[in-house]
Amino acid sequence: MNRISPETFDELCPSSMLPIRMQNKWAPLVMRLLGEGTQAFSELRRALPRTSAKELTRALRSLDRDGFITRDTDGDAPGYRLTPLGQSLLAVLLDVYAWTAKHWDELVDARERADRPEPGRPSTTC
Repeated sequence: MNRISPETFDELCPSSMLPIRMQNKWAPLVMRLLGEGTQAFSELRRALPRTSAKELTRALRSLDRDGFITRDTDGDAPGYRLTPLGQSLLAVLLDVYAWTAKHWDELVDARERADRPEPGRPSTTC
C-alpha cells in the first residue's frame, strides 16, 4: 500500500482544494437545486427550509468563489445558476447521491447502532 505523502495536505495541493468544503453542508444541496435551472434566493430558501438565510448566503458565496455558480442579474428574474464547472461537479455529486440511496438502509442502521446507549450508561435523551 502506498503511504500518503506529507505534501498531500499542503495548502496548495489537490487535497486542500476539495471543491465542496465539508463545513458547508448546504453547498451540495444548493448545487443539486441549481441543476434544475436558475433559481432566485427566495426559491432556494423555500426549497431548503432547515437552513437560515445566513447559512444559505454563506453557501452561495462559497460556491461563487470557487467558480461553481454565478449570479445572473440580467433579465426579469435574477438568480443563481451553475457554471460549466459547477455542472461538471454536479455530475459527480449525483453519483454520490445515487450511492447514498443504494446504501440508505446500511447507513441508517450504522447510525442507529452508534447512537444506541451502551448498557449501564444513562441515556442523554429526555
